[in-house]
Amino acid sequence: MSYGQGEPPWDPWKPSSQQPPQWGDRSGGTPDWAALAEASEARNKRRRLLLILGGALATVGIGAAVAVAVVSANGSPGASNRPASALPGTADIPSESATAVPSFAPTSAPPPLDPMDFISSAKKDTAPINADALFPGTQLTEGANVYKKGPTASTTNCASAVQGTLPAVLTKNNCTLVVRATYTTGRIAVTVGVAVFDTAAQATKAKQQTNSKSIITSLTGKGVPTFCRTTVCRSTTNSYGRYAYFTLGGFTNGKDVTAKDAKVFTAGDDLAEFAFRQIRRRGEAQASAAANQ
Repeated sequence: MSYGQGEPPWDPWKPSSQQPPQWGDRSGGTPDWAALAEASEARNKRRRLLLILGGALATVGIGAAVAVAVVSANGSPGASNRPASALPGTADIPSESATAVPSFAPTSAPPPLDPMDFISSAKKDTAPINADALFPGTQLTEGANVYKKGPTASTTNCASAVQGTLPAVLTKNNCTLVVRATYTTGRIAVTVGVAVFDTAAQATKAKQQTNSKSIITSLTGKGVPTFCRTTVCRSTTNSYGRYAYFTLGGFTNGKDVTAKDAKVFTAGDDLAEFAFRQIRRRGEAQASAAANQ
């Protein structure tokens, strides 16, 4: 049975509203306009649905591409997709100790100069030696004790500044200079004297050769009366570097010194300590000056 040339076949699985128009049916050949309109609407719905699904899939694809691009920008391509087991272990990661660290040759400051080297030999001990250098100022304060400086004197004739057995000792060891100063506190007077030698060995020998009769001569004047010439006085002897230093202390009123006169002993010890510090400071000052050159 023919339905007209070129007409599409009838699809038994589609509803009648979606069947192609049958131009040669018994209705007299008039098109079913309602069916055509319904079929056109169905096709438009399918087209819109396909467009919506296609747009959604395209959006998902773009998002995935952006995510891959971001991951690739933050690391090597594909690194973020590797499993944890594929990453290098702790032993494979370079440690800080493996990093090259610049090294520098060890350096050290030169050892400080020894002050004793400067006061042990006349070749190095070149600072001025006189009463003002060894006994500066007008008084000496040691703790609660204040000593007023009186007369001072310097001489290259060492034997003339000492008495007893000391002149022979200084002469034998080639003494070059004796510097003296007298300090007073109340009725107590102490003369401190420093004998200078060329070497520390000479000063040490001079000290070793002294005895109880090796005495510095008291220095008077400038308001200090004669003392310790005919009375019993207390004396001390010591050496440091190329210097030997002596003290002689007693009363200015002619009184003999006894073992009970503690103030005389204290005054002599204070002046002996002061002479030692002044000699040591000479060495320190010259060592410091030499180190800064």
